[in-house]
Amino acid sequence: MKHMRLLTLILLMTSTLLSAQEQGSIFRFYGQVRNDFYYQNRQAQESSEGFMMLFPLDKKIDADGKDVNRSNSANLFNMHTNLGVNITGPTFGKVATSGTIDIDFRGSLNGSGAILRLRNAVMRFRWGYNWLSVGQLGHDLGHSLYNETVSLNVGAPYQPTGRVPQIKYQYDDPHVKLSAALLWQAQGGSVGPNGRSREYLRNSGIPEIALKGEVHNQQGTLLGTVIHFASIRPRIVSDEGYKVNERVNGLNLQLYGRYVNGKFTIAGKTMLNQNFTQSNTLGGYGMTSKNPITGEQKYAPLRLSQSWLNIMYGRKWRGGFFGGYIKNFGASKAVTDLIGTGTNIDQMFTLSLMLNYNIPNWRIGIEYSYTRAFYGTNDAKGRVKHTHGIGNHRPYATVMYSF
Repeated sequence: MKHMRLLTLILLMTSTLLSAQEQGSIFRFYGQVRNDFYYQNRQAQESSEGFMMLFPLDKKIDADGKDVNRSNSANLFNMHTNLGVNITGPTFGKVATSGTIDIDFRGSLNGSGAILRLRNAVMRFRWGYNWLSVGQLGHDLGHSLYNETVSLNVGAPYQPTGRVPQIKYQYDDPHVKLSAALLWQAQGGSVGPNGRSREYLRNSGIPEIALKGEVHNQQGTLLGTVIHFASIRPRIVSDEGYKVNERVNGLNLQLYGRYVNGKFTIAGKTMLNQNFTQSNTLGGYGMTSKNPITGEQKYAPLRLSQSWLNIMYGRKWRGGFFGGYIKNFGASKAVTDLIGTGTNIDQMFTLSLMLNYNIPNWRIGIEYSYTRAFYGTNDAKGRVKHTHGIGNHRPYATVMYSF
């Protein structure tokens, strides 16, 4: 059944592209074949067979007094192998059309579903410096600026990640980029009472909103900011059986910048995070009050700051440093029944050293990362007290062929 679905998808893409070619469109395939290996000395919160490591797990003591989570793991995987096509469509007056479709193999490997995953599926309309994009592409809080880590987690959880369905208008000239986007959720979704799901944003009826402004030059130096708002409904009916209108609102602010001078690059990003769990970051929310009759609850988000710094040098041999830091400041008022990711982590940091060997179409990279998370107990406002540190060592290697 899986092979039939894969064959059907390939035949559909092929027939669509041949039809587009007959109508005068131009298409160009691209992609990569990639293999990655990692080893770590501790169990961790992760996704997709471990390629994305978020944080090491806290102690879990068994009956003999041994820490169950102090156990190593390793994996070799090629899930980031992907295939895509850029399509240049016809021009209508002054409006040029184009599109992108690509897939990778980071879907469900342990379940019964197919392993193919849709990455980008977007149609674009351009007139002058103006762009209108409709479809699935990168979330502005993540794709505003990337770092150059070797590992596939690209700096998560300090760096937001994810591609989502959206409608986006962008003005982009040689020096200024301005955009406004309405975004929905794709793979994963927010964390809520029923686990991670997209239902909380769907039931909200309000898409996420992102506004971005950036100044840049042709050498790659840039400075920008993103303002993002999201409102989710954790429940539409209470445990007591009453219809409820519950919301958790989150305002996320981000500043980012990059300086490029020849072979040298320094880049960084800092962000105020309020319940941004849909994008492989820490955070969440808690209950502030409850109606004793209907069971309707009110909530407040946890407030976190997350930042990263990336320094790189070289071309053929290109190496450098990555550092990330997260701090949990708790909620603005007293909360109980916390829901989220890593809500009992007070602060966490990661330090990484990396080296890439680059030749045409090929890249070989190695990386060593050390992550330390400080676990504790939450006080009345969700801040974490009485902490203890948990560390994780993670060597990583990759080989990639791009076309």
